[in-house]
Amino acid sequence: MTQTEQQPWVKNYQPGVPAEIELPTESLVAMFEHAVAEGGSHPATEFFGRRTTYTDLGDQVARAAEGLRRLGVRAGDRVALILPNCPQHVVAFYAVLRLGAVVVEHNPLYTSRELRHQFEDHQARVVITWDKAAAAVQAFPADVKLDHVVSVNLLKAFPAAKRIALGLPIKKLRETRASLTSSAPGTVPWETLLDHAPLPTSHPRPGVDDLAVIQYTSGTTGRPKGAMLTHYNLYANALQGEAWMHGAEYRKEIFYAILPMFHAFGMTLYLTYGIHKQGLLVLFPKFEPGMILDAMKKSPATVYCAVPPIYERTALAAKERGVSLKSCRFCISGAMNLPDHVVELWESMSGGLLVEGYGMTESSPVALGNPFHPTRRNGTIGVPFPSTLMKVVDVDDPTREVAPGEPGELLLHGPQVFQGYWKNPEETAKTLLPDGWLRTGDIVTVDAHGFTTIVDRAKELIITGGFNVSPSEVESVLRQHPDVVDAAVVGKPLERGGEMVVAAVELEPGTTLDEDAVREHCRALLAAYKVPRRVVVIDDMPRSLLGKILRKQVRDEVLPRL
Repeated sequence: MTQTEQQPWVKNYQPGVPAEIELPTESLVAMFEHAVAEGGSHPATEFFGRRTTYTDLGDQVARAAEGLRRLGVRAGDRVALILPNCPQHVVAFYAVLRLGAVVVEHNPLYTSRELRHQFEDHQARVVITWDKAAAAVQAFPADVKLDHVVSVNLLKAFPAAKRIALGLPIKKLRETRASLTSSAPGTVPWETLLDHAPLPTSHPRPGVDDLAVIQYTSGTTGRPKGAMLTHYNLYANALQGEAWMHGAEYRKEIFYAILPMFHAFGMTLYLTYGIHKQGLLVLFPKFEPGMILDAMKKSPATVYCAVPPIYERTALAAKERGVSLKSCRFCISGAMNLPDHVVELWESMSGGLLVEGYGMTESSPVALGNPFHPTRRNGTIGVPFPSTLMKVVDVDDPTREVAPGEPGELLLHGPQVFQGYWKNPEETAKTLLPDGWLRTGDIVTVDAHGFTTIVDRAKELIITGGFNVSPSEVESVLRQHPDVVDAAVVGKPLERGGEMVVAAVELEPGTTLDEDAVREHCRALLAAYKVPRRVVVIDDMPRSLLGKILRKQVRDEVLPRL
């Protein structure tokens, strides 16, 4: 089979984007050290106006690595990070990798109960945590063994002027040093890791095939599982991103780190690809439009990747304040459907195209994207990245490909595909096929040019009367009702078998639910079996940090009420 037959979508790539990348032969540590050597005095991070150069970043990583070594961290050990976006997160990530240890990323907003399951699974004995999250770790029962809890106070990374604005006069900074660096009792202050001489350059480095990160995900089913990503997986995905963003220049790009770096999208975009390009990472611990627009005045973004609600809020705020977004040339949206009106609004104000992409933690995460070129197709997730193959198969028989244009489960194959779930061979076998193909759990259709459209999640299809109902299709119809802001559709199991279609809706302010009218609206646009049997109101739809509706939480909240 020729390359054109195997990868027909390549003809739609932006000119200059290769069909294949040169695969990595070194680890992320080698990549980082190249960036430090070549980046030198170029700024690597900016946090509330305070910048750190690549030379300084490299020195901090070497010192933190030595500090961790003295705490007992060895090659292969898991080290947990519970941090928002901040300079210490970048340093901690590469300090752990430098020792050949494994980074385990965690959401700093998780409760002690949510964190405990993951710690019981990966058994990290050292944790580096935002001081505000330290109590959640310290509340673990005695059977969860921790040797050291290192706490990070974000104020330490602020510039002096920002501390003054927060009520910390210069003359009192020394007096407040203790409170700045050890506000979490019983922990090791982050700064003590940096008080050591740098780790000797002769200390062994990890190999390209060594495990680099365990990233927790719900995967395709069930409770969160630890996806194992090697240096090879993550470095390859960074190189795929570099190929896709054709025209991005070394030491010229400014990345706005809005997406959380503990999430797979943010980790690859900033911690690997951004560092590889020796760019400036402007770090934001949370999304706040005013903060973004203030930063634009000093360091205007060139790479601004986010989710649709962030694009919309940023553009509306910029229009209101008269702030230019023309510097934003590379903009990728992910995690949820990208509406046409958001594309039109953003592109009317920015300096480039806004394109939709697709990925999952198990693919490091990016696997498909729309080209930065007129060949892009809004409403689709694009075509496979360089060195990535896909096929569409029968949900019940992944060895059988469906006919062209027919819906089926998306399978992926490429250097970014993960190694399996940490200590979970059963779930690994369900997701990673013996020949290396990754079952995504997403139902898609693919046109003749390779452009792919998500129909739904395989595990979220609702079976009613022997028919499959796509929640996404019904949700799209519900959102067209003038009183509905957003919607989530789930299935309620019935005693006689099958499920009943149930819709949870968030209404426009000042309106009340007319269930019959909403169902009549659906009946005009959907087959009868797809029309929700019940419609209930949720005032505050549960969402992930990226803004995606969490159907499982909707199901848990709504079904007991019926």
